[in-house]
Amino acid sequence: MDRLDILAFGAHPDDVEIGMGATLAKYASEGYRVGICDLTKAEYSSNGTVEQRQEEAKAAGNILNLTNRIQLTLSDRGLRNVTEDQLSDIVSVIRKYRPSIVFTPYHVDRHPDHGACTDIVKEAVFNAGIKRYKCKDNKLDAFRPDDVFFYFINGYEHPDFVVDVSQFFETKMQALQAYKSQFTKTSDSVETPLTNGYIPVVEARDRLFGKEAGVTYAEGFKTTKPIVISNLLEGRNGIYES
Repeated sequence: MDRLDILAFGAHPDDVEIGMGATLAKYASEGYRVGICDLTKAEYSSNGTVEQRQEEAKAAGNILNLTNRIQLTLSDRGLRNVTEDQLSDIVSVIRKYRPSIVFTPYHVDRHPDHGACTDIVKEAVFNAGIKRYKCKDNKLDAFRPDDVFFYFINGYEHPDFVVDVSQFFETKMQALQAYKSQFTKTSDSVETPLTNGYIPVVEARDRLFGKEAGVTYAEGFKTTKPIVISNLLEGRNGIYES
């Protein structure tokens, strides 16, 4: 069975973990099938090698209990110049795994690849639902996810909704720490925003989102359309009782 309930796209291995690693861990623990698709191998990263990053991504995925991790081979720093053939690769992933929800980075971000990833995935989601759009595997039927949501990597904006991840925040931290080549300063590494206190900043953001929502930690998300609540009182545990 290939189908995933949640599929999160990132430009580089570690993007998804930064923005929503705890959310993936939470839903994986509840029995949902969750996965990550990395568009590039981050071959232009200042620190570490492609081989190191792949091993770190595998370790992080195991920590989060991912059902699947898909690695595409688009060009790092070349996501603004994606070919139709490369776009078809992403469409194939969506049609193969048929996720109910797709996540992709929020477009306001200091790294150009993150915003480019957003645009590419939105286009792929749209194309995936067009019956006459042909991807490389013509046996895959047209499919469009129910929702597309956006997670934060470097930026901070007021979220449209948050997920309480208090019980899974430590799991997220462990997944991030698996990327030693990116977040650990060594004598051989180049100083980057990631090696200069980056993980504590992520912790502070998730703590702030949690505080605003009345929980310890939360991951925040943006959406392009209103979220429908069918029952305002469901799950409230009688908070309106006198």
